[in-house]
Amino acid sequence: MTTSELTLPPTAAAPQGRRRVMGAGKQLHAGPVTYVVLVVFALVSLAPLVWTAIAASRTNTRLAQTPPPLWFGGNLFKNLETAWDQAGMGTAMVNTTFVAGTITVGTVLFSTLAGFAFAKLRFRFSTALLLITIGTMMVPPQLAVVPLYLWMTDLHWANHLQTVILPTLVSAFGTFFMRQYLVQALPTELIEAARVDGASSLRVVWHVVFPAARPAMAVLGLLTFVMAWNDFLWPIIALNGENPTVQVALNQLGTGYIPDDSVIMAGALLGTLPLLLAFLLFGKQIVGGIMQGAVKG
Repeated sequence: MTTSELTLPPTAAAPQGRRRVMGAGKQLHAGPVTYVVLVVFALVSLAPLVWTAIAASRTNTRLAQTPPPLWFGGNLFKNLETAWDQAGMGTAMVNTTFVAGTITVGTVLFSTLAGFAFAKLRFRFSTALLLITIGTMMVPPQLAVVPLYLWMTDLHWANHLQTVILPTLVSAFGTFFMRQYLVQALPTELIEAARVDGASSLRVVWHVVFPAARPAMAVLGLLTFVMAWNDFLWPIIALNGENPTVQVALNQLGTGYIPDDSVIMAGALLGTLPLLLAFLLFGKQIVGGIMQGAVKG
């Protein structure tokens, strides 16, 4: 038997390797169970919003009856107009847009800078400072209400929008979130290469850190905007009805001997629509940024 006869043919291992390559290039398809689960989750998620719209289109008398209405009525625009006028939603929308936008920009900017410092810079007591920052997340925010209000009163800022904005411009969660992202997404070699090319710290942050952190910044911005828009506890304490945010304005709809639930639901629907609009406009970019960061990682 010759040596050539002992040698295995090269085609023996080829099918397995070829199947691996072909399998790696195949597109995954969802099965029927996946679609059923997704539809169920979508319906459960949309149910509160749909019920809010149904209740806002009915009268208070109909909402008090049993069984409750399961379809839309004809009073939606009337209740929306009533809620807009009674709560002063025009001023509240402008105030909340300014407050939530300012808080979002400040939180994303400062959290990214702090997260970069904790992730890539070496300085004294960095670990201790990071642990202290994380530790502040364990303190209930209700404990800070009284001293914070006294501080704002001493500054004569009560009933002004800066009272709501300034205490939330920096977020411990945002700092920790950006730090964890930049540890993996930003190579140290890239920063060192920029330093070798003569880039200043500001140019490194602007041209290296911010582009690498863009997906996480988008996610943090969306979460921060939603939290700032829906914040109720601190604005209801710090602001009055003359200069309200949306949540403070909605609180005025619940006053009275017999609150009109249909008008309250109409006001809640008005307060929710800007968030839905923001997600419809920027949701694709945010999801695309997340997927881009995932592919790069």
